[in-house]
Amino acid sequence: MTKADIVEKIYEKVGFSKKESAELVELVFDIMKDTLECSDKIKIAGFGNFVVKAKADRRGRNPQTGEEITISARRILTFKPSQVLKASINK
Repeated sequence: MTKADIVEKIYEKVGFSKKESAELVELVFDIMKDTLECSDKIKIAGFGNFVVKAKADRRGRNPQTGEEITISARRILTFKPSQVLKASINK
């Protein structure tokens, strides 16, 4: 499913115009992105949790040369589905 598909579903089910539906979807995604950039957690009841986690520096190896390199620290986004979502997927 793409963002355009989500806009189309909102257009069909809610009755907003396609432009209003697109603006609504963009607004929701912008709010989620801003929240995650601040390293806050997003918890959506019945759906799941989005959490930003920090990963430390670690050693790695270049597969072509075998040379050891350091993989820099970074932040990653994880999603953990709720029990309700898991149950509905595994009916």
